[in-house]
Amino acid sequence: MAATASTAAAAAPCYDTPEGVDVRGRYDPAFAPVLTRGALAFVAGLQREFRGAVRHAMERRREAQRRYDAGEPPRFDPATRVVREGEWRCAPVPPAFADRTVEITGPAEPRKMVINALNSGAKVFMADFEDALSPTWENLMNGQVNLRDAVAGTITFRDAARGREYRLNDQTTKLFVRPRGWHLPEAHILIDGEPAIGCLVDFGLYFFHNHAAFRAGQGAGLGPFFYLPKMEHSREARIWNGVFERAEQTAGIERGSIRATVLVETLPAVFQMDEILYELRDHSVGLNCGRWDYIFSYVKTFRAHPDRLLPDRALVGMGQHFMRSYSHLLIRTCHRRGVHAMGGMAAQIPIKDDAAANEAALELVRKDKLREARAGHDGTWAAHPGLIPAIREVFEGHLGGRPNQIGDDAPAGQEAVTAEDLIQPPRGARTVDGLRLNARVGVQYLAAWLAGSGSVPLYNLMEDAATAEISRVQNWQWLRHGAALDAGGVEVRATPELLARVMEEEMARIQAEVGPKRFRQGRYAEAGRIFSRQCTAPELDDFLTLDAYNLIVVYHPGATDKAE
Repeated sequence: MAATASTAAAAAPCYDTPEGVDVRGRYDPAFAPVLTRGALAFVAGLQREFRGAVRHAMERRREAQRRYDAGEPPRFDPATRVVREGEWRCAPVPPAFADRTVEITGPAEPRKMVINALNSGAKVFMADFEDALSPTWENLMNGQVNLRDAVAGTITFRDAARGREYRLNDQTTKLFVRPRGWHLPEAHILIDGEPAIGCLVDFGLYFFHNHAAFRAGQGAGLGPFFYLPKMEHSREARIWNGVFERAEQTAGIERGSIRATVLVETLPAVFQMDEILYELRDHSVGLNCGRWDYIFSYVKTFRAHPDRLLPDRALVGMGQHFMRSYSHLLIRTCHRRGVHAMGGMAAQIPIKDDAAANEAALELVRKDKLREARAGHDGTWAAHPGLIPAIREVFEGHLGGRPNQIGDDAPAGQEAVTAEDLIQPPRGARTVDGLRLNARVGVQYLAAWLAGSGSVPLYNLMEDAATAEISRVQNWQWLRHGAALDAGGVEVRATPELLARVMEEEMARIQAEVGPKRFRQGRYAEAGRIFSRQCTAPELDDFLTLDAYNLIVVYHPGATDKAE
């Protein structure tokens, strides 16, 4: 007798899920060992325990933004002055992780990139589920498989086209993992009928499957280790601390085993650095200058204020007073509390066909990293393995054999940082060429992201969601306030009409650069429409990727076994 549709569906392979959990992502036998009943129950338990606190924190973010729009600037909280002025310290930095002079970052998928990063010679590899990864179901689950195999030391990859096998060296970098921010959902997994909180999926699956192997291996009895993104207030760090303690209790490991570095990449968070470290004091190993997202956050925070217009994004570097002040305060805060103060990203990538241009780019990296080392940073980030030797040379030369600068006094001449220093308006020209570059970078990044790639080489830089966000919000800010732009010596106003003309011309340029076939087969036209809409929206969308997320969600309702 022919099988009915229902019996055929029941016979199809599917994930075994606990009560209240529905996996809508495609079934793949490679993913089944990650999406086990026990792992999903652990994730669901975290969501049920902390979802109320997360909702409250997101509402408090919105309340704060309404105050900023009304004219109240971010400030140090008088209610937590006792924390800022207290003489407490974070848990000691584990000796195995004392040297973090150069860290490489990259997405947790593709697999070959993970192997190359672990073999790069950096001290740490931050495997990313956030800005460098487009959160398609396949990317997220393949990333979990990759990290499981990396922790086990068994990860390999065969490139059939090149006939090359990739495997781990005898010595590899230490592994940190960055889950998504609190604001991002995971729509492929429903818990009690609601999308899962993305970061709890990323953290929960990785921790559940890897904590024992990590601690027995590179963690030397501690770990796993994480990077935590996009926080705006210490209450969000308090939630993470609760998640860590719940995970430690569930796994039966010592309190303080999990360690994390927080990315200070929002303007409100710079006024909360002591408080963030205090909430995570048993689990912290430092703070990091997430400087590209920080620039994005500056625009978003002051979106209603025409006196806070950014110059062209290429001019918003660490030489700007508000950026330099942010770096110096982060270093002082971390060293006072006994943890690492990590520098920002070097986004350059090697220029293979122009030796002179490549050396010039490397020299810019060296100067930037020497500035960081002299300011007191303990280490820094690189986007490409080709930068690591130059960065190591700079930091190791400055440190003179020491692993970090945690015990050092602040460099002579650094003045105390005030609230006004942290919000001083940036200086520099605003140009139509800047508007064009923003459009060109934003569209090409978004097209790649929609196609499943979150880390995109463009114009000799490795772009991720942070730099695309700067492009978007800067164009929005200029249009919103009718900024005066230099057009080759002629002043013009930023208007929707100007942007429409620029977009038409830049879309034609993109097509010429990538070729007509690739342009047609890619998602460039769709990306152009989304980018234009966001730049001209009456209200600034919080995140580019949040607005576009539903375009990469693909449901497979039969992936979960619900047979009774």
